[in-house]
Amino acid sequence: MAKPISLEKILFSQGFGTRRYCSDLVYADLVKVNGELAQDPEERLSTEGLILNVEGRDWEFHEKAYIAFNKPPDYECSHKATHHPSVYGLLPRPFVERGLQCVGRLDYDTTGLLLISDDGQFIHKMTSPKKNIGKVYEIATPEPITQKQINHLLNGVVLDDDPKPCFATACRQLDERKLAMTIVEGRYHQVKRMMAAVGNHVAKLHRTEIGQYSMPGDLAQGEWRWLYPDDLLRLAKSVDA
Repeated sequence: MAKPISLEKILFSQGFGTRRYCSDLVYADLVKVNGELAQDPEERLSTEGLILNVEGRDWEFHEKAYIAFNKPPDYECSHKATHHPSVYGLLPRPFVERGLQCVGRLDYDTTGLLLISDDGQFIHKMTSPKKNIGKVYEIATPEPITQKQINHLLNGVVLDDDPKPCFATACRQLDERKLAMTIVEGRYHQVKRMMAAVGNHVAKLHRTEIGQYSMPGDLAQGEWRWLYPDDLLRLAKSVDA
């Protein structure tokens, strides 16, 4: 069992501000602990199963944050966005304060599953090319997708900046102009460039799976949810596969 720590330190660790500010939140009667109004910022608490309520919003304690996010279009996966708003602006402020980072990026116009965390080791494992973690994209095209194009994707295409071919590890045609394609690399604009190389192009691109974790069906665009031990176990199996 984790060693009890002060409420002030717990709030600070979760991204609610400086230690002084976190104390002031308690003194201002803006913090509840498991449904009870907190009185003392120095009170030592067990973090196991801890539910905070800060300024009227419930907050589960997580020593490290792991979340799934359904990225909408026209957002950049950067803290310093240039041409479009940042996805971090759609997340609660404590996540930004504690330095969460996207686990890999999606283009501004690509939608779908994005993992976000403040665990550096997790981010490294999930983004390392050596781990061969499959990512599934649903691709909508303006022109019909032919079997010849699918075979070309599976057999490998050469992109203009690298003589080494890149492959789709799986392709599943969803309808005449829609394809679910799995890739394990993460080259710049890879899916778009692969489709262009076989004589078609991407009208819409949506990521549905990372490794053995699939986008929850009830997670709307712009919304997030915690990843729990079972979710992380599925992702760990993806790395070990």
